[in-house]
Amino acid sequence: MFYQTPTAALIDSIIPVNDLSRRIARDVALIVGFSLFISFMARFVIHLPFTPVPITGQTLAVLLTGAALGSWRGASVLALYLVEGSFMPVFAGSPDNLLFQASAAGYIFGFSTGGSGLVWNMASGGYIIGFIPAAFVVGFLSEHGLDRRVWIFLAMLAGNIILYIPGLIQLGLFFPGKALEFGLYPFILGDLVKLYIASLALPTAWALVNWRRSL
Repeated sequence: MFYQTPTAALIDSIIPVNDLSRRIARDVALIVGFSLFISFMARFVIHLPFTPVPITGQTLAVLLTGAALGSWRGASVLALYLVEGSFMPVFAGSPDNLLFQASAAGYIFGFSTGGSGLVWNMASGGYIIGFIPAAFVVGFLSEHGLDRRVWIFLAMLAGNIILYIPGLIQLGLFFPGKALEFGLYPFILGDLVKLYIASLALPTAWALVNWRRSL
């Protein structure tokens, strides 16, 4: 029903390049740049008093990255992000790593200085692993035209579900029997808001691209 012949990703319409060497240079710059974008979005955190998994801007950034760059570039960004986090403070970090913060009723809001580590040693590391296939799937569906219409919500939802699978599995290894309580239920409402924002952003971006072409 939704399948189409593959189309260009959004970024290919915004920054069109025909020459192979320039296209490679553009793609490398995009992959590095978007990994830094995800790192920046990870710094906006809300630490909850009842779960070790914080709310961050990462999920929104991951979905937008996949949709904007397409499948393989989106997945490459998140693979690079995972590697960067092994030795650089690009992850969300702990409540002790906040540059500034405000708190209320046990909730801690702040901007983190970041954290790093091997993902298999982190309770929330499975989500970072899940970012890679999530970005690929969102990118693949976007390449087939779902990012130009309201159906983008389904692509975003699919990516969101995919990232939760390894996330909950690994969280369950650290907190047996608590994976859904710690890693899913507290985030459903926030994730729906992120999906809504992302679902508005992509069709709007395509509308602007098409408007510019018509001038």
